[in-house]
Amino acid sequence: MTQHCNSTTFSQFMFRIFIVLIIIWQSGCTKVGPDFQLPVQSPPTTWSQEENDLFKSPSQPDSVAWWEHFNDPLLNTLIRTAYEQNLTLRTAAIRILESRAQLARVRGNIYPQSQNINGNIFTTGTPETGADRYFNSISTGFDVAWEMDFWGKFRRSIESADANLMVSMADYEDLLVSLTAEVARTYVDIRTVQERIKLAQTNAELQEKSLRLVTLQFEAGVVTELDILQAKTLLYSTLTTIPSFEATLATYINSLGVLLGMMPEEVSLLIQPEGNVPDFTSQVALTIPAQLLRRRPDIRRSEMAAAAQSEQIGIARTELLPSFTLFGSIGWSADDAGSNSLDDLFDSNSFSYNFGPGFTWSVFNYGRLKNEVRIQDARFQQAVIRYQETVLNAAREVEDAMQSLVHSRKEAELLKKSVETSRRSAELSMLQYTEGLADYQRVLDSIRAVTQKEDQYAQTTGKIANFTIALYKAFGGGWNISEKEPYLPDEVRDEMESRTDWGTLLSPVPTATE
Repeated sequence: MTQHCNSTTFSQFMFRIFIVLIIIWQSGCTKVGPDFQLPVQSPPTTWSQEENDLFKSPSQPDSVAWWEHFNDPLLNTLIRTAYEQNLTLRTAAIRILESRAQLARVRGNIYPQSQNINGNIFTTGTPETGADRYFNSISTGFDVAWEMDFWGKFRRSIESADANLMVSMADYEDLLVSLTAEVARTYVDIRTVQERIKLAQTNAELQEKSLRLVTLQFEAGVVTELDILQAKTLLYSTLTTIPSFEATLATYINSLGVLLGMMPEEVSLLIQPEGNVPDFTSQVALTIPAQLLRRRPDIRRSEMAAAAQSEQIGIARTELLPSFTLFGSIGWSADDAGSNSLDDLFDSNSFSYNFGPGFTWSVFNYGRLKNEVRIQDARFQQAVIRYQETVLNAAREVEDAMQSLVHSRKEAELLKKSVETSRRSAELSMLQYTEGLADYQRVLDSIRAVTQKEDQYAQTTGKIANFTIALYKAFGGGWNISEKEPYLPDEVRDEMESRTDWGTLLSPVPTATE
């Protein structure tokens, strides 16, 4: 009787401990480690060239699809195709799904971590002789173990995984910004090279005309063979540039094919040989400097990466403290030794249970746990510095693109005048040569100047478009193209769902229960 009373008292004591642990855990008031705070890094207060007539005053962006200001339907089609088919972008989208699944998995640690149904059946043989030398045993039951989140280890793991999900989403958006800019830049390069090829062919025709003229002069005995040789040298020099341009054009088309997820021959059919270099005729809409921190995905990514790492400090600190676990099991067992029977498995006499709290505490770890905290803290400080560096680099990219755009515009204006004067000079030198008022060297110099200035002007026109693209990229423009749209095309989602039950994780927007 005394033994029964002691057993009952102990069970009541254990039950009270169980209730106390539940109350403490439910309060959720303890979470060791630092809470993340955004690193201090002030954005620029103004842009150096914002008063220039090329730019609109800083304001909310007037259009997310900045490439539409080039008024080139083919460019719009290329960017949309890249968004839908680029394979690197698809990989980044799948990383988002991976991060969602990781977050959902970590959330499961809040609940009992071990919940197992078990059972076994075995035969036992003993050395004694007799009828009961061999008998069978059978048992089944349910075990559960629950490490309670006293110090916030699991809650911080959830916060870290959630921040990592934001990192993967920012990675996707940053890649989308780079992709739209790279497609536009490659398209501009294609059109620029095509324009240079066309100019080289036109100038070669002009030089062939000059060669025919000087040949007639030579046949008439007016000039020497030297003039013919000089004319041929200039013509061949111009013609030799065309194969190099064509090789460069093929390289650009191949690069565009990778961006679009298409074969080069498909891109060649899409890119017609005739087309002008895209001209951004409107003013560039500047972004308010303070909005740069929110608008650029790479800045948001650095911030979220620092937030995820901050939680790792708290997780490491929990290892310095004891962990408390609630465990229990219920089961049934029976054997057929003697008068027993396996059919008695679920009789009341075959039932047993145990439950109670437990704890573990790593006390002699020789500095391993403290040094793990220090490691995580050092990594967090690195993430903070990377964030600050990313903000500085973003401001630098804006200023570089802005300055380059302003100066390339000035360069283009002067080159345009130079092209006009060199053309007129070529016309006059040719006229004077036919009238015997100028030697052929002057004609060669003027024709060579036309060829060079026109090629330089074509290159500068391409640079203006590319610097405009670089400026919008520096502002973080282009990632909004994916808003309210699924990250993956239907055929990819269908393929993944045919292999695995993804639940709601393939939906465009994460849900609260994922």
